Amino acid sequence: MPSSAAELELAAEVAACYLDPLRFVLMMYPWGEGTLRDHPGPDKWQEESLRELGAMVTANYHNGTSENAPIRESISSGHGTGKTARIAWIVNWIMSTRPMCRCTITANTFTQLETKTWAEIQRWTKLSLTGHWFTCTTQRMYHNSFREQWFCAPQSCREENSEAFAGQHAADSTSFYVFDEASGIADKIFEVAEGGLTDGEPMIFLQGNCTQSSGKFHRVTFGSERARWKTRVIDSRESRFTNKVQIAEWVQDYGEDSDFVRVRVRGLPPRASDAQFIDQQRVIEAQKRQIAVLPDEPLVAGADLAWGGSDDNVVRFRRGADARSIPPIRIKGEFTRDPSVLTNRLADVLSKNFGTEHAPLKVHTLFLDSAGIAGPIGQRLRSMGFRNVIDVNFGAHSPDPQCRFMRDHIWQRMKDWLITGAIDASPDLESDLLGPGLRPDGQQRVWLESKEDMKRRGLDSPDDADALGLTFAMPVRAVPAKRTISTRAPFPTTGPMSWAG
Repeated sequence: MPSSAAELELAAEVAACYLDPLRFVLMMYPWGEGTLRDHPGPDKWQEESLRELGAMVTANYHNGTSENAPIRESISSGHGTGKTARIAWIVNWIMSTRPMCRCTITANTFTQLETKTWAEIQRWTKLSLTGHWFTCTTQRMYHNSFREQWFCAPQSCREENSEAFAGQHAADSTSFYVFDEASGIADKIFEVAEGGLTDGEPMIFLQGNCTQSSGKFHRVTFGSERARWKTRVIDSRESRFTNKVQIAEWVQDYGEDSDFVRVRVRGLPPRASDAQFIDQQRVIEAQKRQIAVLPDEPLVAGADLAWGGSDDNVVRFRRGADARSIPPIRIKGEFTRDPSVLTNRLADVLSKNFGTEHAPLKVHTLFLDSAGIAGPIGQRLRSMGFRNVIDVNFGAHSPDPQCRFMRDHIWQRMKDWLITGAIDASPDLESDLLGPGLRPDGQQRVWLESKEDMKRRGLDSPDDADALGLTFAMPVRAVPAKRTISTRAPFPTTGPMSWAG
């Protein structure tokens, strides 16, 4: 058969795989031959997941002009299950079936990206019947005739490189992202990538070991955002590729429910009970809980302030069990190097009516963390006439002997309140509440890890949670209802029943 005829036949077969990634994988690779001689085809879980992806693409069919919700998939698994090979197949399938598609792919470290993720894509592209359509270097995979319009490129996931994930659009094709070992990738990268999922037929794929009980990967696979994602958890023992003898030794040495086995074998996140102070279930239930607030509940606010830098200044509000109805106020640190900016914003908060004309609601008490610039700002607010501003020293001794410092006491009160309270579904607040772990204390007191230690673990400063926690710094009395003085005397003023009779 002439090569041109063979190419036409290949193109026809590839076109038939547009909605069927499993068909592409079965047809385009030399299963049972050469380097694949010991592999008759994909593993069972890989087949199932490719069928599910095909069903999602079919249900979300893009006709070239329609607006489509992104296809979102997240897979958490133990080690050695074949996730990286599967993602290479998906890259080949999309690149081969969708002209002018564009892709950005990243991993938690440059070594992982270069030596494992991207190397696997190069390997399977060479094995594919469509491999000769593309050039696949260490820097880029692109169609031979459309280098700048039809490509897939690896990118570092370092936060300072976040702009590399912006501006990727394919209005008449597919813009897609791949995040390998996604648990170690900063939320900032995901936020920027969302901008490339707004048109065409957008897709995003997350996968890895869930090594953290916080962050974007955890939220979409096990947490508050999972409703919008197609998720799958794979136990390494269910994969034909893994070393079952080694896994059995791990289970024997560490225990079935140890964090080591949960993460590396079962594909689950580490247990919250070992070090994490606030468990996820408590947070999720507070996000869903419906509550009622009594009319005399005071409105309190907590302000966690930062002096420039990457941390946010956050103000959060609470009325009794309700920390949801009034949205937080967030001011980026880099915009607040001038203290007058923060002072004016907080003065606005204290002056604002958060209720209605007939039922006004103003902040009863504003609690400020007294560290850094918060102390001088509190003094300035009080000099402006706001007597309801109270400084809170996180490092002061705790009034509760079961907690080491004031911050620990505040977080313990907030943790107890979450059992009956209601919070908004903000990813920032959720990750902040779940982030801090406990430090060992000789007297068995609650002692949270510091913000510096959290940052060394790759977690953000818990600005939202600290702001909410400040509303628990001390009890605030209920606001008495205003009494209406009647012009009508309650008793007769004359006669035998009068008060003067």
